Amino acid sequence: MQGKVEWLGGHGIKCINSNGQSLDLDWEDGPSPMQVTLQMIGACSLVDVVTGLKNRPFSEVWVELDSSRAEHSPRVFTSIEMVYHVTGDVPHNLVERIIAKSHEKYCSVSNMFNQTVDISWRVEIHD
Repeated sequence: MQGKVEWLGGHGIKCINSNGQSLDLDWEDGPSPMQVTLQMIGACSLVDVVTGLKNRPFSEVWVELDSSRAEHSPRVFTSIEMVYHVTGDVPHNLVERIIAKSHEKYCSVSNMFNQTVDISWRVEIHD
């Protein structure tokens, strides 16, 4: 995996992957690198949930994230609470097993933080 990050002037940066796909950020007026990092923890695990529910009837899946950071530099994450929401006819226990496996094994992003950040989660099923 390769990538490149370019300064666009002012507070803007462009993140480019090896396929030429890009993500523009503005650390003052848009998501900061830390905000994107937090969201990518949710995105990585959300992929596992959607994939794990493959044949179940569901219409929406989202995860809300709330984090705490160290008070002094480097202001790393100290804790992250994740609330997974699924709308559909899916067993609560199944969703919990999928999420547990995501954080134990499959989600590379959250696993990078497992040793240093207290990551907790819970599930809410909506009909």
